[in-house]
Amino acid sequence: MGSTLDRTDQRRRAICVAVIALQALYSFALMPAAPALLGRDPVLLEALRSSTAAMVAGGAFARVGDASLVLALLAPLPTLLMADPFVWWAGRLWGPGVANYLIGRGPRAKRRTQRAVRLFERYRSWAVVLAYLLPVPSALIYAAAGWTGMRLRRFLLLDLVGTSLWVVLVVGLGYAVGATGVRVAHAITRYSLLLTVASVVVGLAVVGLRGLSHRRSRPDIPSAVVVDAPPRRAPVAVPASDTRE
Repeated sequence: MGSTLDRTDQRRRAICVAVIALQALYSFALMPAAPALLGRDPVLLEALRSSTAAMVAGGAFARVGDASLVLALLAPLPTLLMADPFVWWAGRLWGPGVANYLIGRGPRAKRRTQRAVRLFERYRSWAVVLAYLLPVPSALIYAAAGWTGMRLRRFLLLDLVGTSLWVVLVVGLGYAVGATGVRVAHAITRYSLLLTVASVVVGLAVVGLRGLSHRRSRPDIPSAVVVDAPPRRAPVAVPASDTRE
């Protein structure tokens, strides 16, 4: 019975890790296309990648009549929401230790984790709703919701409300900017090739630095421990004794 439960738990953890990793790869793979789409079809970019720049551009295009405001508000929701249940699940499966894999193991990461835990313990449901506005990574809030026992149905509802508020805020900012935002998006698209190369280089550098920080934060484990052995004593010659009877 115990071995069956262990295999089930390992299978769940493997599925959770695989989904989160695939989502990260998906976002990274679309990074080169972002500058080219920003000034041409920001609503499509919202649906594909849901970046803050895409949402601002979507609102700006809606202001000048080049995009639908309703689509600009709805397009980023699926992409923004798709990873959150799995981060909650990771918190449920691994507990507080999952924070080491979400943001790293260094002293700064530890302080951010402690801050996120304090915020969640203080605000609970409101922390999930306001996760995008809190001074900690939203993934830590979602994972904390998982390891503290918040029900999945409640978490999904709160996450939907909070993400929708964030989209309205960012798209509304683009709508307020209007034509200026459209011009900026067109300028970014005009230099999309250079920006694509730069974004790929920056992305690879970030991944490399994170991997380096993970290695440095691990305690050094010596391959072998050398213990000074006591000095050997010279053999003492024992004279043979007669065994005559």
